[in-house]
Amino acid sequence: MRRRSLLLAAVPAGLVTLAGCGDDSSDSGGAAASPSPSASSAPPPKIVDGPLPAVTAGTRFGEKPTVAKGTGEPSKNLAVKPLIAGSGRTIAENDFIRADYLGQIWSTAKVFDNSYDRKRPLVMQLAQGSIIDGWRYALAGKKTGSRVQIAVPPALGYGKQGNAQAGIKGTDTLVFVIDLIESYNSKSSAQGKQVPQTDAALPKVGTNTDGQVPKVTVPRTDPPKKLVSAYVLEGDGPELKADQTVLCQFQGLVWDGGKTFQRTYGSGRLSQFGLEQMRQAVKGLADGLTGKKVGSRVLIVVPPELGYGDNPPSGGVIKKGSTLVFTVDILAAM
Repeated sequence: MRRRSLLLAAVPAGLVTLAGCGDDSSDSGGAAASPSPSASSAPPPKIVDGPLPAVTAGTRFGEKPTVAKGTGEPSKNLAVKPLIAGSGRTIAENDFIRADYLGQIWSTAKVFDNSYDRKRPLVMQLAQGSIIDGWRYALAGKKTGSRVQIAVPPALGYGKQGNAQAGIKGTDTLVFVIDLIESYNSKSSAQGKQVPQTDAALPKVGTNTDGQVPKVTVPRTDPPKKLVSAYVLEGDGPELKADQTVLCQFQGLVWDGGKTFQRTYGSGRLSQFGLEQMRQAVKGLADGLTGKKVGSRVLIVVPPELGYGDNPPSGGVIKKGSTLVFTVDILAAM
């Protein structure tokens, strides 16, 4: 079983299930991140530049670092030190980030979590309740391509309760080295290469890459009987695996009439969901994304038996036997 990141404050960022889709709405349920009800509302912490233990090996961006044990008492404030200055996009609070990281305990140098060995960078939102506050405050304003080292006091980590699963006590200061690979916000789009759309029996999808809603023109013909999954923009990232979590922009329409029932484009939000969970809600959407490359825009046509069949959500435009049309911009995966 794939190990869950220990950085979550309480709950993963917005898991969309599509189970309660409503009428055409740019911010219909499920697309937003879901902050923890126990999230801290304290004022921003004081940020200092040390002390921080030395990185003794793996000093290049993307390399798994080795970090010495902390010496003396750590700061009670949040210590932040840029190790490598990036030149990419400036990260803002509430952006999603894709990052590799290693975390260890100050007093023992015990490594409790790292993404380098898993070879799957973390994809997470820098939002209150979605990630520990030490990350949220330390990384806002940094540029992608940067390597940042931080020391997080308990109040900005796991609090007095610690994290027994990781062997973290409520008095432990945590040290992280973080490689900021990429960031995403509500204006992000797939940036892949355009693929000719030559099948007149399928919907035509816009190829704009400005974060706005791609126009979808559904033909006035009978829908295909089988699942369709086709590139509109083909990215060059890795292919999605069935057990991964996807960060994306998407919209869903009903074939008959082309009416939208849910979307993130233009809503100020992104969607993050696990393909395994999505397979329980809309199997055709999960199946259509599996094997597609990160960085792509994909057209997926879902026949009723792989969608909602005879049990559509109540009160919406999806009816019994509806064929569904999705466009999905695959921004990142973990």
